[in-house]
Amino acid sequence: MKYYFCGIGGVGMSSIAQFLKFKQNQVAGSDRAFDLGDNQATKQRLLDDGIDLYLQDGSGVDASVDCFVVSTAVENKIPDVQKALSLGLPVKKRAEVLAEILDSHDGVAIGGTSGKTTVTAMTGHILHSAGLDPVVINGGTFINEYNGKSNTNVIFGNGRFCVIESDESDGTIELYHPAVAVVSNVSLDHKPIDELMPLFSDFVKKARIGAVVNLDCPHARLLKDLNPNTVTFSCHPQTRATFTASDIQQTADGVRFVVNGVPVQLQLPGLHNVQNALSAIAACSLCGVSLEKAAEALALFRGTKRRLEKIGVAHGVTVYDDYAHNPEKIAAAVRTMKTPQNRVFSIFQPHGFGPMHLLKDDIVKAFYETTTEADFLLFPEIFYQGGTVTKDISSKYLADQLTARGRQAFFFENRADIPAFIASKAQSGDVVLVMGARDNTLTLLAKQILSQIEGQK
Repeated sequence: MKYYFCGIGGVGMSSIAQFLKFKQNQVAGSDRAFDLGDNQATKQRLLDDGIDLYLQDGSGVDASVDCFVVSTAVENKIPDVQKALSLGLPVKKRAEVLAEILDSHDGVAIGGTSGKTTVTAMTGHILHSAGLDPVVINGGTFINEYNGKSNTNVIFGNGRFCVIESDESDGTIELYHPAVAVVSNVSLDHKPIDELMPLFSDFVKKARIGAVVNLDCPHARLLKDLNPNTVTFSCHPQTRATFTASDIQQTADGVRFVVNGVPVQLQLPGLHNVQNALSAIAACSLCGVSLEKAAEALALFRGTKRRLEKIGVAHGVTVYDDYAHNPEKIAAAVRTMKTPQNRVFSIFQPHGFGPMHLLKDDIVKAFYETTTEADFLLFPEIFYQGGTVTKDISSKYLADQLTARGRQAFFFENRADIPAFIASKAQSGDVVLVMGARDNTLTLLAKQILSQIEGQK
């Protein structure tokens, strides 16, 4: 088979492309970011795997392509898509190809509106460590090294299990028929709750081996009786869950806790990562991995890029980079970083005009409830990826609303002004937290902030 990926540089697209190449298919593709000189690390990784890359001008698309793959973000006006349509090539969405891969294995599909990337990585790490040789296709880059590969978002395996991150934001979760379905949580994100619940209900019902449900989430809890082989988890000992975390303690290196009498140590901070670990433990239990083996594997799990990733420390100021983009994720990230003694500089870049309309007031609430008057809230303009969209709202709305509520909130029309602003105000003991989705340059912003602090003090 010859596959052509339009938008191959995206984290979800690149992992599928790499897996299909591993399975001896011909793979080629294009990406607008590559043409602009961005995302060069991903470009080089794809080239190193033997994937052919072309300009996104239609030149790489011809009649030899058996399957033309697009993501939901790709528009028909792109020259590659126009060429594929003119040639009558079979066109499939990214999620359709991913569903085919999942269904050719005992699929472990990780769902939920928060934590999917980390739970997918944790689950894959446990199965890999247990010797089950899984395929793992993730929406984030692993920090651990697998099969001699670093900075990758895919684990190449030949075992029976395939672990994927399943997406509810565009409804493509309906395509999956997993052996194991995980619902880590259900909260407002790209879709309202009344649209999400039917999607997750069907997802849980279809799981052949069993489902995993979070009893601490009021909406997810409603799904627990939809599959006869449901495994549950909770962070509250009084809750009657299959796996329960107790004695949760933040440490200098992460967090430790006890699950059903077995101690677990994570190198990642935060209560949300305890819940993520419980999701992975429960999923792996349905795959035949013992709690003891799962705990042993998790002790060596280092996380994924842009999920509370520590960029560095300068003059006592610690800088983190995180993918948080909805109210629940923002609250979890800020709450993890905030102590009674420190100040947090939160930089949040909304990731689209549609999500901003839907989430704006809950984002304001998340920041207000997790910060104090001493903290700083910085909002660059909404991230725009191109295409046709009505730009009828601004990040300034967030700054204005939070300023009116007594917070130190600032809108930055020019994002490049943020590093100097922070460097002029940051003190030893402060934490800087850069948040936002889909924009790989946010990591560069975090590094620029660190560099500016290093040079200014």
